[in-house]
Amino acid sequence: MTKLAVGVIGVGRLGSIHAEIYRDLRGVRLAGVCDIDPTKAEAIGRRSGATAYTDYRRLLPHVQAVSIAVPTTLHYPIAAACLQHGIHVLIEKPITDRVAHADRLLALARRHRLVLQVGHVERFNPAVRLMRRIARRPRFIEVHRLGPYPYRSTDISVVLDLMIHDIDIVRALVGAPLRRLDAVGVRVLSDSEDIANARLIFANGAVANLTASRVTTETLRKIRVFQSNTYLSLDYAARRLAVYQLDGRRIRHREVAVAGPQPLQAELAAFISAVRSKRPSVGPAEEARDALAIAKQIEASIRRTNQSSVAGRRSMVKSTARTTHLRDRGVGSKS
Repeated sequence: MTKLAVGVIGVGRLGSIHAEIYRDLRGVRLAGVCDIDPTKAEAIGRRSGATAYTDYRRLLPHVQAVSIAVPTTLHYPIAAACLQHGIHVLIEKPITDRVAHADRLLALARRHRLVLQVGHVERFNPAVRLMRRIARRPRFIEVHRLGPYPYRSTDISVVLDLMIHDIDIVRALVGAPLRRLDAVGVRVLSDSEDIANARLIFANGAVANLTASRVTTETLRKIRVFQSNTYLSLDYAARRLAVYQLDGRRIRHREVAVAGPQPLQAELAAFISAVRSKRPSVGPAEEARDALAIAKQIEASIRRTNQSSVAGRRSMVKSTARTTHLRDRGVGSKS
């Protein structure tokens, strides 16, 4: 079997793991790694036995497929260039920072008959796959994805950085269009929201409450699903699923620790398989685009809520100032 020539563009924390996995993946030859930091590119290149580049355009003639793990704002131009060169693409989530850009990438992939996969890695978590088999018509879903400040991905909000994982999973579980949403969020350490909460209401009546934070001391990755006669509680990180089911008048409880390959390893293997077979990948880019669309609606809702709060405070200040002015003039005061 001829080995598939693969490259990694962006070898920071996550991209360097991509390079290590590709290096050891059967049927793959890691042809090159690229980063604008030459020291980082050369170090990962030496470690993985690949040629190091600082300009991704010099890498493209040497590869058939790439992973893109660069800041989100650069996803679109780099992915578009790769697709135009006939190269299959896996982009780390989110697909882009704009829905219009995501649509253009989808069109390019279709036009050139290329695989475009997005790194929604939780889809490859074996515990999530088990939960999806058990879940039937969820009525309420509660999600918490919390962690310490990452000092990366701060060019985007916590909604695009973390919450989008759960938006994607919730959409898959519910299987119905979004009807409306409300959201709140605040900035703490970066120029965009670091904490966010969103309430999603779907056309079939299902409700999901999602909370994401990148400024907490504890790390928590949990999703709880409530449906008729059943409650599911999943710890993403531990890959442990607790199932509570009503059996007559008794509630039966069982916990399952789910074994399987690491999700990122499974994701990259699925990408390579899709490239070789020229079949749609798990977690197609169309679904990643729809998750992005909801994430952007959440961000817009947060902005509206914050603007409304600011306007309310300004109105209160003006009202107080006017009352004080009238009181100083002896108008409206009690004798």
